[in-house]
Amino acid sequence: PLSNLDAKLRVQMRTEIKRLHQRIRTTTIYVTHDQIEAMTLADQIVVMRDGNIEQSGAPLDLYDTPANLFVAQFIGSPSMNLIEGTIRQDGFRTSDGICLKLPGGHVASDKAAVYGIRPEHLHLSDAGMPAVVQVIEPTGAEIQVFAKIGEQPVIALLRERIKAAPGDLIRLMPDLDKIHLFDKAAGTRL
Repeated sequence: PLSNLDAKLRVQMRTEIKRLHQRIRTTTIYVTHDQIEAMTLADQIVVMRDGNIEQSGAPLDLYDTPANLFVAQFIGSPSMNLIEGTIRQDGFRTSDGICLKLPGGHVASDKAAVYGIRPEHLHLSDAGMPAVVQVIEPTGAEIQVFAKIGEQPVIALLRERIKAAPGDLIRLMPDLDKIHLFDKAAGTRL
């Protein structure tokens, strides 16, 4: 319903709708394909695909613990980084041989999986994985860095300023407490 408004008016209308909903305290069903509207206006979200419920819950619950790959990709902007590979004893191995760190306590299974990490959960660190910068997009408070770790494309959303150009090597470290693992075949959370 707000898609035809300019950006500033869209934010104002979302705030006004939220304020009205809080004041009236009545159940409202709001249908949207805009995840920002869903996240900011809802007390509960139902994510649907092809007429089926994929997951329902509070907005931040869906964001923090997506039940499957569809929800992981749908909720969040920019979208969650999803990297295919195998869970091994030494970490998560991509098809091009890159080893990504996993939190302690993971079970090595040689299982085909998908490693998910949100862009804001990657940060610069000398101990991080080497990443080649592709594009840098400053947005003001944040900087989006589009990079490749091996052949795997990733987006990092950084709050700190970065002086890098396309082709430069930076090092990105994932927040190990924020990693998501999904079964590659079924798409479900492990």
